[in-house]
Amino acid sequence: MSRYRLQPSPVQEQALLEHCGHARYVWNLAVQQHACWKSGRKSAPGFAEQCRQLTEARAAFEWLRAGSIIVQQQALKDFAQAMSNFFGGSHRRPTWRKRGRSEGFRIVAVKAGDVRRLSRHVGEVKVPKVGWARFRWSRAVPEGVKSYRITRDRAGRWHVAFAVIPDPIPVPGLGEVVGVDRGVAVSAALSTGEMLDAPGLRKAEKARLLRLLRKLARAERGSNGRGKVKAAIARLKARESDRRKDWVEKVSTDLARRFDVIAVEDLKIRAMTRSAGGTVEAPGRNVRAKAGLNRGILAAGWGALVERLGHKAAGRVLKIGPAYTSQRCSACGIVDREARESQARYRCRSCGYAGNADVNAARNIAHAAGHVVSAREGPWNAGPVHREPQRDLLLVG
Repeated sequence: MSRYRLQPSPVQEQALLEHCGHARYVWNLAVQQHACWKSGRKSAPGFAEQCRQLTEARAAFEWLRAGSIIVQQQALKDFAQAMSNFFGGSHRRPTWRKRGRSEGFRIVAVKAGDVRRLSRHVGEVKVPKVGWARFRWSRAVPEGVKSYRITRDRAGRWHVAFAVIPDPIPVPGLGEVVGVDRGVAVSAALSTGEMLDAPGLRKAEKARLLRLLRKLARAERGSNGRGKVKAAIARLKARESDRRKDWVEKVSTDLARRFDVIAVEDLKIRAMTRSAGGTVEAPGRNVRAKAGLNRGILAAGWGALVERLGHKAAGRVLKIGPAYTSQRCSACGIVDREARESQARYRCRSCGYAGNADVNAARNIAHAAGHVVSAREGPWNAGPVHREPQRDLLLVG
């Protein structure tokens, strides 16, 4: 997706919000239909049946008929795809969308003349029942755009994202393999010795966020003051998210251009960031500490970095089993759980090697990837690497 900042007029913003409301309403109806389904009953309606029901609803309700049929049908199409992803095991089950949190809709069948450039930094896109909406032309819009999605984040900013499949970055052809160890204290440590940190909020911004959160806790629910505080918090968090996304884009591009093979640990981030709260009958332990760790993992951009590497270095990203990468000595191969003296310090008691613990883990990842590449005679000449052989490689000294 190629995303740009949308700059609608006040009148256009109201029309866009109506589109978002219609898409959210149709999506939530589809969620409700599938939530009522139980084993043994007739299957829940599919996309074709839901489209027929939508036609009947539009004929019965004028406020729904006033909206765009494209927006409403694509909400059903997106839901059908979300359910397909859920049954395929790659995503979670689709849930309810809330006003102010999941605002957006998709437009398809975009023609060549529906996106045009007005000046050096201004372009516009044609939106059904809205007209021409301007956006900031921060870079060239890819050719052959067939669809786009318009979204509104919690900070109140509008964006338009054009759906295109970008070309991967060419292989540098230097034969270099790099290991990437992702962590909380250091976002990404490379086997070359480089330490990369994802930027977040500055010290003054963190202090302001803390003051706003305390003010939010004292604000009366439903009051105008509470809404203003929530908007200020959303703007700060959006700033943090933008910085993290920018860092991910720059680091992933740099790695794809410099190295032929990029090796990362095969981490189950969803399971690692699961809440430790437990239930009323069996409450969790160390909930606050686990919540802090979860926030640190998500703030480091682990998943986004690997996802963008997969796009930019397609077929050149190897996922290595994480077993013993932080306990193995990258110099002699001995596994010693006592060798990691602290979060940042590793000292092998066998050969005397000492260095940064994250860099040592990254070098172990790179070594394991080197074995895989040698066995396959090139990283792009075979299918994906299976997890079991990777774990075996890491267990061998």
